[in-house]
Amino acid sequence: MSLKQQPTSRRAFLIGACGLCLSASFSVAHAADGITFDGLYKSFGVRGMEFSDRLAALRGKAVSIEGYMAPPLKPESNFFVLTREPVALCPFCQSDAEWPVDIIVIYLKSTAPLVSAGDKVSVSGRLEVGSWIDPQTGFVSQIRIVDASYHRA
Repeated sequence: MSLKQQPTSRRAFLIGACGLCLSASFSVAHAADGITFDGLYKSFGVRGMEFSDRLAALRGKAVSIEGYMAPPLKPESNFFVLTREPVALCPFCQSDAEWPVDIIVIYLKSTAPLVSAGDKVSVSGRLEVGSWIDPQTGFVSQIRIVDASYHRA
């Protein structure tokens, strides 16, 4: 191989390598960030619940989390409530039920059959943060994962 051909080969190699690096960076950037119930809030102070800095930074981004479905209102739905620990009673159906502090409302991409409240699930979707009232149900939420999908963990 002559010296004149070597830089061309090196240049082609570097261009290809840079393309692979950019492709890998793009894939990593679009992977879901894992969140946990412990990381939702930074404090429960005088001003009430304050979202963690990390949660605020992930607003609008793809996230994933594991938890338990609260007992659903009906067997198939396009939403459910995700809790840190399994709960035995439907919080909406029992006025004296203890509503969990750590909850996230999950809005599925489409209606799906829901699983038993004792089964752990892994949820992925886009994070929404801040007070919002569901126009169909009237339920108020602070943290939501929308366009979500789930599977048993």
